[in-house]
Amino acid sequence: MIIFDPITLSAISHTLNAASVISVSIQNQSNLSLSQATKSKLAKNPTKLSHLTRTTTPTLVAQATTSTPNSDTSKCGSGQSRDKYTQPFACDSIWNMPIGANAKYVDAYIGSTGVGVDTDWFIITQESDRAVSTYMPGSWGPGRCTGTQVQQQAQWHPEAGELLKVPESLIIEDASGNFTPNGSSAFLKPDGRTLVSFNVTTRCQQGAPLYGVWFGQQDIYGDGIDGGHGGSGMSSIGGSIRKGELLNDEPIRHALKIDIWGKWLHYNASSSTPGHRWPARLADSNASSQYQGSNPALVMGSLLAIPPNVTAESLGLTSKAGKKIFQAMQDYGAYVVDNSGWDYNYLCVEQSAEQEYETVTGHEIHGDAALQADFAKIIAAVKVVDNNKSNSIGGGGTPRQPLAPPLGN
Repeated sequence: MIIFDPITLSAISHTLNAASVISVSIQNQSNLSLSQATKSKLAKNPTKLSHLTRTTTPTLVAQATTSTPNSDTSKCGSGQSRDKYTQPFACDSIWNMPIGANAKYVDAYIGSTGVGVDTDWFIITQESDRAVSTYMPGSWGPGRCTGTQVQQQAQWHPEAGELLKVPESLIIEDASGNFTPNGSSAFLKPDGRTLVSFNVTTRCQQGAPLYGVWFGQQDIYGDGIDGGHGGSGMSSIGGSIRKGELLNDEPIRHALKIDIWGKWLHYNASSSTPGHRWPARLADSNASSQYQGSNPALVMGSLLAIPPNVTAESLGLTSKAGKKIFQAMQDYGAYVVDNSGWDYNYLCVEQSAEQEYETVTGHEIHGDAALQADFAKIIAAVKVVDNNKSNSIGGGGTPRQPLAPPLGN
């Protein structure tokens, strides 16, 4: 979760299944308070937001890998085959399924309008890469690349303690005073199918160990639900905006991911899944106090979408990126996967796509004034698909777009 709340601060809490409970302890965390000047500065530079947290012991429930052969193409569409590196997971994965004609739209009531980036990392590893140790982060704030505490989950899941092949040159920056990123990551093993997911992923030097909280292993040919987004337990890479998708002339052909402020999320203690709904496996550990929304449809894991009667023209969208995001959110929707922690929305963008956008346009995504204006209009128009379920992804009925073609590799 992204945290920018100097009064009520949050902790990481993750659930991947109900098999075993794992206590994940991140040391040297402290309460922080920010001056009004700092808040103003960060509001103008939302990629440098604070993810603040109390000293707590989050709970993680881990899940072992399941092998899902890529042989059932009965739920796939036709057309040119997909590349697993750019659009992974099964054809009927939540990330690849379009919104259906039977979708039931209800109001969302999201009051935040700004857009920033929650950076996701997708790292393809090779057999020739050197295997390194993975350690628990030394801190949620600065100093993540410290200590030699092994993955606590290894006592229940030995694979969590295994060495991981990591490209020698990979660097994922440490937190700094007002920059403590979620660091959700997915490392694709040299076998070409096993994804290893982490949160708070950090590597401060080339060739050094990797630091992060292990979130289990997933199959790149599987349903793609689980991963390293801490507020929901959902995928580190499924739904991430990928390289080229905001800049090329092709539509985005998958669902997106978004972080919104917990103030807008609902919490019902009497619910069987308080603060969350399928496909999210959990809500934030402090959801009972942080989620303040009155709308029971808007919780962690909710699928947001633009109703079919709304057009980009009717909203007055002007930017190419804004129009592409609009179309993706109308055709596929966007899942709520984390709490932004303050009055801002975050698009989950894979690191190379974020870097590409700045290189091509000359400014970061959060610095694009036209996109900011467009996204505010999109959020004002968005609804919750209230009947999104495992047996009716996207609400069911005739899909708005063709089903995803099979994976070709």
